[in-house]
Amino acid sequence: MNDKTETTGLSSDATEVRAQKLKLLREQIGDVYPAHFHRTMSNAELTAKYESLEPDTETQDVVTVAGRVYSSRNSGMFMDIHDASGKIQIFSHKDTTPEDARALLPMIDIGDIIGVTGVVRRTKRGELTINAQAITMLTKSLLPMPEKWHGLSDIEIRYRKRHLDIMTNEESKLRFQQRSKIVSGIRRFMENDGFMEVETPMLHSVYGGATAEPFKTHHNTLKLDMFLRIAPELYLKRTLVSGLTDKVFEINRNFRNEGVSTRHNPEFTMMECYWAYADYEDIMDLVERLFGELAMAIHGSTEFAYGDKEISFKGPFRRVPMPDAVKEATGIDFLAMKTDEEARAAAKAAGFEVEKDWTWGECLAFIFEEKVEGTLIQPAHVTHFPKDISPFAKEVPGEPRLVERFETYCNAWELGNAFSELNDPEEQRARMVEQLEQAHARGEKAKQLDDEFLDAIDQGMPPAGGLGIGVDRLIMLLTNAPSIRDVILFPARRQKAD
Repeated sequence: MNDKTETTGLSSDATEVRAQKLKLLREQIGDVYPAHFHRTMSNAELTAKYESLEPDTETQDVVTVAGRVYSSRNSGMFMDIHDASGKIQIFSHKDTTPEDARALLPMIDIGDIIGVTGVVRRTKRGELTINAQAITMLTKSLLPMPEKWHGLSDIEIRYRKRHLDIMTNEESKLRFQQRSKIVSGIRRFMENDGFMEVETPMLHSVYGGATAEPFKTHHNTLKLDMFLRIAPELYLKRTLVSGLTDKVFEINRNFRNEGVSTRHNPEFTMMECYWAYADYEDIMDLVERLFGELAMAIHGSTEFAYGDKEISFKGPFRRVPMPDAVKEATGIDFLAMKTDEEARAAAKAAGFEVEKDWTWGECLAFIFEEKVEGTLIQPAHVTHFPKDISPFAKEVPGEPRLVERFETYCNAWELGNAFSELNDPEEQRARMVEQLEQAHARGEKAKQLDDEFLDAIDQGMPPAGGLGIGVDRLIMLLTNAPSIRDVILFPARRQKAD
């Protein structure tokens, strides 16, 4: 099956007919793809302006619009054209439309882009319409569109041919418009809260800031192996050291050479920020305010539906320490244990399979993922993570095995991760060295110590709260999307089979 047949469901003969029409149009009107066309208003502006126009009323107003033809009836007498803002009906009749304009109608196919100048009226049935006085061919489409009302039924084709998905699926179109609104809303919220936006490198000579497998590339001129950014953390912290600002953020694209799922894409968007002289509790408040504001912007309420669930972004969110959540779910009291051996034994006694070298904190985190994470439907901050798995967070006073870290969960997904950031340079170095040794033991030989970051921390970084939010997952929730691929315009996909 060829590509044209696969995406449209029509035979390739339809494309030949369009090619013949293009040839005729070139002969008749010359330029079928003009560089410019001046319209006086968008379809949405037109609809708003004439909202109160009564049925069966014709104005004297002449307007110029443009858009893609989505439907054609009565040999082109009635056409619906869509621009990015909406649709308008075009009426072409011998009583109102000159012969040279009507001569174009047989050459116009669904999917073509045209410009129309004419008089505004509302039909007896209440349809806002333009009586065409002039029609301009702006783009001849050489491929048939998918059938408008059924769209693309093959989900893989929807992702590979996103332009067709958006053309024929109003839900997809709205979702990406909402995505833009959400990202803009995040930026506006952060700026209004006093944060300064910066840009940090996407090519790193030493990768770090998170535990993940990187994408590797090579810089020819520098003769240097480099890595696509897995996180901007270590650069943003250097910004705090510099004194450029006390509140810094970046909306950034990150890359992790890992699996693909409904919640994972190799490249994804995060908002990461650092707030000097704040701690993780301040960041919790910030997250609640941000999420609530975004929900209001999209839904007009802090309550909204995701699938069959009702989600509430009204703060304050539930706050629960990880050891307490595990004890509540399983009865296992990790805080009562003193050694790694006790933790492994307790986990095995409860039926969990744990590795023989796992630490107390690794056992706690594993059981949390198995038994608690899936129950966190309403937004909640899970606090007091094990130090074993949190190399950049400060210890909880009085409990050195735990750190001032939280992750925000909703719909059983992790949406954000935050710390009271470690700024003791000696302890930071010791933890990063330990982390490096563990990575090398796992076979990650390319991982190196980021000496430039450690040198910056030696200069002195103020106490700070730090946060990373998975923007794509947040958008999934706010737009009721079942997969991360539904909120990324051009997601990663497998090679197309022959």
